[in-house]
Amino acid sequence: MSKNLLSELNQEQREAIAHAEGPLLILAGAGSGKTRVITCRFANLAKRFASPQILTVTFTNKAAGEMKERICALLGKDLRQCWIGTFHSQCVRILRKEIGLLDFSPDFSIYDDADQLSLIRHILKELNLYEALYRGVLSKISHLKSCLIKPEEFLSRSDGFGFEERLAKVYMRYQDELKKSNSLDFDDLIMLVIRLFEEHPATLKKYQNLFEHILVDEFQDTNVAQYKLLKLLSSSHGNICCVGDDDQSIYRFRGADINNIMDFQKDFPDARVIKLERSYRCSQNILDVSGSVISKNHKRHPKKLWTDRVGGDAVCFYWMDSEDDEARHIARTVRELYLKNNYDYGDFACLYRVNTQSRAIEDHLQSEGIPYKVLGGLSFYQRKEIKDITAYMKLILNRDDNVSLRRIINCPQRGIGASTLSKVEQHAKKKTLSLYAAIKGLLRTNALASTMKEKLEGFVNIMEKISGNNHKDAAELIKDILESVGYSEGLDEDRANNIAEFISSAAGKDAKEFTDRLCLASNTDDASQQGHVSLLTLHSAKGLEFPVVFVAGLEEGLLPYLKAQTPEEMAEERRLLYVGMTRARDVLVLTGAKSRRVFEKVKEQKPSRFLQDIPRPLCLMVEKTFRNAAKKEDPKPKPIPSPYVTGTRVKHPKWGVGIVRDCYGEGEEAKVTVNFPMVGVKKLCVKFANLETIHG
Repeated sequence: MSKNLLSELNQEQREAIAHAEGPLLILAGAGSGKTRVITCRFANLAKRFASPQILTVTFTNKAAGEMKERICALLGKDLRQCWIGTFHSQCVRILRKEIGLLDFSPDFSIYDDADQLSLIRHILKELNLYEALYRGVLSKISHLKSCLIKPEEFLSRSDGFGFEERLAKVYMRYQDELKKSNSLDFDDLIMLVIRLFEEHPATLKKYQNLFEHILVDEFQDTNVAQYKLLKLLSSSHGNICCVGDDDQSIYRFRGADINNIMDFQKDFPDARVIKLERSYRCSQNILDVSGSVISKNHKRHPKKLWTDRVGGDAVCFYWMDSEDDEARHIARTVRELYLKNNYDYGDFACLYRVNTQSRAIEDHLQSEGIPYKVLGGLSFYQRKEIKDITAYMKLILNRDDNVSLRRIINCPQRGIGASTLSKVEQHAKKKTLSLYAAIKGLLRTNALASTMKEKLEGFVNIMEKISGNNHKDAAELIKDILESVGYSEGLDEDRANNIAEFISSAAGKDAKEFTDRLCLASNTDDASQQGHVSLLTLHSAKGLEFPVVFVAGLEEGLLPYLKAQTPEEMAEERRLLYVGMTRARDVLVLTGAKSRRVFEKVKEQKPSRFLQDIPRPLCLMVEKTFRNAAKKEDPKPKPIPSPYVTGTRVKHPKWGVGIVRDCYGEGEEAKVTVNFPMVGVKKLCVKFANLETIHG
């Protein structure tokens, strides 16, 4: 380790790097230079001892790659064979050598998410279970595996009937199919290495001797299985160094267990704990505000972050009349700061709790001509369900749009496969017609088999029916499409929410102008402009930083999210806000709205309870109104109350008998949440659900 490099480190960082033997927990606050500490510690160990093997694990390939590059630069040598990588990549490396001991072949396949989902759907169909549950079933199985719960163990815990027993049977079949295919999923990679070590002590000893030191990045994100693996490998020597921040543990839904970092000192009683509290990222004002919020969590290691950057811009919270006003304020603030030549567009980030919040923000950034990019996911208008419905709209408005036709001719599936489409394309090319015109032409001939003709005729009839209806705006057209083609059937909650948000954005807009705007939206990144505003969820923002950060939607039901009910869930929501705040280097702007459209219905919102944790001198609270000309509204009909109350027993034609858990909305907008023992909880529109009330 060069003297110049050591001189650039603070006292706590130098102590963490110099620690040689025994367990070490480094509590690294936001922006405290943890990556530098890990890389310097690796380099120091490599130079201090005679070629030690150091197992270094993190959570993403990108992080592992950056870490390896930094260490190579420090040591000045090639480290391609060293053990630096993700948990999964390190386990694959072990299993390729040792899995024969577990009666698998070393040439096993690894199933990704798409492979897993396909297998789950196959099993559900085979067992005559509702296929639309496949994503939820896979998520539950993944959670069980991350907790090291085997299928037979889960079956023994189930109540012997209902959903849990069915899930246990699917889990068992799933594992059987993986075994027959000599395949593993991501969770198996961890589980099988643990099984390998527990069943074969000599193999465990071999790897304990190989890995003289263990370095763990983002320790707060480990699950039960990952921590068990680390404890097995370090149990003989105790040379384990874990770096993390309990205040940034935000992946509970993926199985991350905050108890791992909280209980480290219990598991390793002689562990040394070093806190990195000096932040090199945020201004002191941002640290004070974020610190006041996170300090209200009780289950945490107390830390007091500080910086040499005294003061800084004041943190502000703006309370708007509506989500459109909120988005307008964000877009105009970005434009103002950009025009003052203080920042480039790439210096801005807007963070939010749920993906649907991006729609209004995207709209107003477009209106201001500001380039943006949605990170950690697709742009709202590029999501599959939105693109599918948009393709229907475009084809209805322009029958010659072949690209849109190709996208939706078999979406939802109507039995029109590749061979049929190929025949249509051949005829279109021969007659110089659009695909739609070619279909209509073929239907007037005897060139098609009767079944093929029937399917194509059904598609054309749907399109002609929708075109023949009068739609007052784009929203009505979208609703007509959804009803006519049955697109909403079987959609999960997130996709259904996205479509509801899409309908809201189309209200009052001309269909042609609306589709034109959607097409132009994909070209908002002007090549002549440098950078783009980043839009991303709070979960996706972990590990990133920006000079200017907006955290939108600080409202009850959004942040904290409405599904957070337990103290543990509420504490994680608080950590999520803390992570968002500490992404900002110079400027932090918090926003919220008095009203927001949720499930096509405007709801009155209240400011987030987390704002009460911020002392008034630390944050400027501003209530801001955009003055608009008053608009006359048509008289609204008296709403029809929902026919259901919580606890009502109802019968669905497909899912059987269930119990109503919640009702919301009025009249034709009424929706109901029902718990069906056979398929789980479903959210339904009363108008289309065909529910039968069971009395007595």
